[in-house]
Amino acid sequence: MTTNDARFTLTAAERELLPSDEEVRFYQEHGWYLSKKLLTDEEVDLLNSTADRFYAGHRDRTLPARPPRLAYWEPGQGDVHRHNDYVFYEDETIRGILSKPVIAAVAARIAETGQIRLWNSTLIHKPPRADDARNIVPWHFDRHYWQTCTSDEMLTAFIPFHDCDEEMGTITMIDGSHRWKEIGGDDSTSRHFAERDRSELEEMLAENAAFNNAEVRKVPVTIPKGHVSFHHCRTYHGSGYNVSDRPRRAISFHLQDRTNQWRPYELSSGERVVYNNDVLVRADADGNPDYTDPDFCPVLWEDPR
Repeated sequence: MTTNDARFTLTAAERELLPSDEEVRFYQEHGWYLSKKLLTDEEVDLLNSTADRFYAGHRDRTLPARPPRLAYWEPGQGDVHRHNDYVFYEDETIRGILSKPVIAAVAARIAETGQIRLWNSTLIHKPPRADDARNIVPWHFDRHYWQTCTSDEMLTAFIPFHDCDEEMGTITMIDGSHRWKEIGGDDSTSRHFAERDRSELEEMLAENAAFNNAEVRKVPVTIPKGHVSFHHCRTYHGSGYNVSDRPRRAISFHLQDRTNQWRPYELSSGERVVYNNDVLVRADADGNPDYTDPDFCPVLWEDPR
């Protein structure tokens, strides 16, 4: 498929920001990639001030329905690790910045696909607190929660609103873990890490590493302001406490490759798994969730060639 849509045209300067062949090979081997500077300081600062406005209650539009497992911090929950899904949908300023084509073009290059669509987006605020274990994100990989997807090549862009290092509890990758063969899961693997016991997830990581005769190599990704960390949907990752003197803010920007579509996935009980998108997107011709819905899963990049 080709397109002449101006939305998917990069400037000469933006083309210089695309990963080199060597960097694409790095992603394919290691399961993660740190980009060049894709956002200006002004764009990043605007994301941060827009987050302030969002937390104060501003919405440009709200979800038409509340999905069953929606992560959605509200002020009454206090100073905790905040997650707000569908921020791309609810805030026009954030949508405008994250629609910058170079972000999705980088994702398309490393995932080796001609199209990138949005899957979901989550605004994150990790307070500078080492006294609350909920601020730790245990080891997990995103594919477990996306069982209704056909693709194994989906990926996530982690976009901090500032310099982000280990002190702030930056995202940490288990290097090369996307290439591991999985021992085999049970129904629990389809549940989000927030719904599972942290020690259970630690044990799963250790068991899968042993099964693959692999080293558990933890790589905290230091992300300069305006740069973006990308990881494969099967790459184990997590994050530690924020022990700095300010909140760690970011957006997890989950992305689909061209091939992804809905599939039925059943638990051992016979119950079908329902991802949050399934109750929001339009139905396809067969009455199933349409993961190409332009309102919730818009095309962010299409190869113009």
